Amino acid sequence: MKNTMRLVAGLCLLAAWGGRTASAQYQYPFQNPDLSIEQRVRNIVSLMTVDEKIFCLGTDPSVPRLGIHGTRHVEGLHGLALGGPGGWGRPTPIPTTQFAQAIGMGETWDPELVRKAGGVEGYETRYIFQSEKTGHRGGLVVRAPNADLGRDPRWGRTEECFGEDAFFNGTMVVAMVKGLQGDDPKYWLTASLLKHFLANSNEDGRDGSSSNFDERLLREYYSVPFRMGVMEGGSRAYMAAYNAMNGIPMTANPILKDITVKEWGQDGIICTDAGSLANMVNRHKYYADLPHAAAGAVQAGINQFLDRIFGNAVHDALKQNLLSERDIDAVIENEFRVMIKLGMLDPPERVAYTKIKGDEDAWKLGDHKAVAKQVALESVVLLKNAGGLLPLDRNTVKSVAVIGPHADSVALDWYSGTPPYTITPLDGIKAIAGAVKVNYAANNDDDAAVNAAKQSDVAIVFVGNHPTCGAGWAKCPTPSDGKEAMDRKWIDLEQEALVKQVYAANPKTVVVLVSSFPIAINWTEQNVPAILHITHNAQEEGSAIAEVLFGDYNPGGRLVQTFPRSLDQVPAKMDYDIRHGRTYMYFQGNPLYPFGYGLSYSTFRYSNLKTSAATLRAGGEITVSVDVTNTGKWQGDEVVQLYVKHLNSSVERPIKELKGFRRVSLAPGQTRTVVLPLKAETLVYWDMARQRWDLEADQVSLMVGSSSADVKLDKTVAVVGE
Repeated sequence: MKNTMRLVAGLCLLAAWGGRTASAQYQYPFQNPDLSIEQRVRNIVSLMTVDEKIFCLGTDPSVPRLGIHGTRHVEGLHGLALGGPGGWGRPTPIPTTQFAQAIGMGETWDPELVRKAGGVEGYETRYIFQSEKTGHRGGLVVRAPNADLGRDPRWGRTEECFGEDAFFNGTMVVAMVKGLQGDDPKYWLTASLLKHFLANSNEDGRDGSSSNFDERLLREYYSVPFRMGVMEGGSRAYMAAYNAMNGIPMTANPILKDITVKEWGQDGIICTDAGSLANMVNRHKYYADLPHAAAGAVQAGINQFLDRIFGNAVHDALKQNLLSERDIDAVIENEFRVMIKLGMLDPPERVAYTKIKGDEDAWKLGDHKAVAKQVALESVVLLKNAGGLLPLDRNTVKSVAVIGPHADSVALDWYSGTPPYTITPLDGIKAIAGAVKVNYAANNDDDAAVNAAKQSDVAIVFVGNHPTCGAGWAKCPTPSDGKEAMDRKWIDLEQEALVKQVYAANPKTVVVLVSSFPIAINWTEQNVPAILHITHNAQEEGSAIAEVLFGDYNPGGRLVQTFPRSLDQVPAKMDYDIRHGRTYMYFQGNPLYPFGYGLSYSTFRYSNLKTSAATLRAGGEITVSVDVTNTGKWQGDEVVQLYVKHLNSSVERPIKELKGFRRVSLAPGQTRTVVLPLKAETLVYWDMARQRWDLEADQVSLMVGSSSADVKLDKTVAVVGE
């Protein structure tokens, strides 16, 4: 026994000596990559001066005296932005792969593809940051994805989010986060910074407005994509929104700590939006002065300010005892967690991603181009195809007219980068039309458009919005256009007169709606035989549209927002209570196009709906399966959608809620069994009285179909409550 004790004591002494030997290799403990992140960040902060701590409350958590070099933010909603209309690449833009706008990425209904797109963007971000060829430009904290919800078609930044449904958006957010951050078990490719927490879907007055709703909507709707991005995706960074929530500015709102930190485990970057510090004083009138505002923000959990004025404000807050040094310590530790996950503090040979700095420009890689094209292809939505006008047959169609303001351009938005190349619809059509003659009419000449339509077998009209309104900051001459800082004033199609002229000249007209948000095209839907939808910004926009038009690709995209017929069908813009008629969950009346809608050149049959059990218990999961058969003549994609409806709930529930989906590709005549998981935890509601999630004993209808308005089969299961 004594010998055993001596052996154990000797091993302990050896281990302790080994630890001292390892530590002796480093000037400071935080430099040792084998220590825990907790040990390292605490050591860093303990070594910093007050001025260094305040400096790190900006977006560059660097401490040169200690040899710590952090990394700044970059924009990247649909491809890294180091160029584009927003001038992100000043003074010299760097080209980067550009995907369809986020709303278009959503319309793919393909999370795995979105994850691949995030991976491409993350790779290019690393390459540009680390390569000598690019001058080590940019940063590794990527402000993407936008986890906000498109609850109102007038919202000027609708293009930045994935759609109107919380579960759907959350699923896409998780995919994008995982793509951006990579799959290395220890280090991140880049850090995904979610925008804009919380309930930010009005631009007019956003810097002083308040989004008001109850706690159930906070928990069940507005926060869901952020929660999923943090807890399922692994994001550890987000930006607080300009607006207030129920009268408290988000920049200093208690839920930053109380929910995201304490409940979700968010222990990374929480930053302000640009100008938010001053807005709390000048616009929200919530604080008397900047020192009080800065103290409130830091104490709420903010550790990065996008405002240049924060330094003096924080210094003054310390002098006035509004803020303590410990308050600053508590938040800046979290910044360094992110830097460690990015490998910024570790030897390069330990971080696999540091090898991404080769000779070939990343945006020229073949797989990057392939992913960009696939996203564009899968984002195309077929809205109407009366009489089978599409796809166009090269053997019978001898000529086509290509007309409209978006026929020969790929329009970029404020958060676009500069693509290495673009293929416009006109370019794409010419490239694959073969012997078909292409008659192009410039977009500013109605007579030329009519003549081209008359001289052609088929007329193709490209209409929609302009993502920057074709104007400077906070300017939108066209009322139905919108962008950051500008909400839309109406939702009707501005160019519908052109569509009418072309249709009168040639009834075989195809309209391609190129838009960032829902547009009311009532006359076009009633009269024009074929309509397609695609969003802006994709460098492969033209090739995707051309391949769909001529049948080289069968469209399978689906809408991610309800398209109203008019503004009469939606509540007032600042009504954030979605139960008053917003989204497919509460929409009143008959929309122009429902959520989840989209057609195909194929037809599909649903059969044999089954569940793995007739009862779903707390903490449990069942699977829902259905057989889907391609009954058409074309290889095609179907998006199988699972909705639920609570039949006997004690609280108000939506008409239906999306709880699962899968995009599947089927050959003609092929049948596949599509299996969708359904967890009991997705059926809970927030009990405001007890301040907890509650799973009710209930009967729940499971509805499977091809859109929120097209249920093919349904089945009821029993839910056993807690």
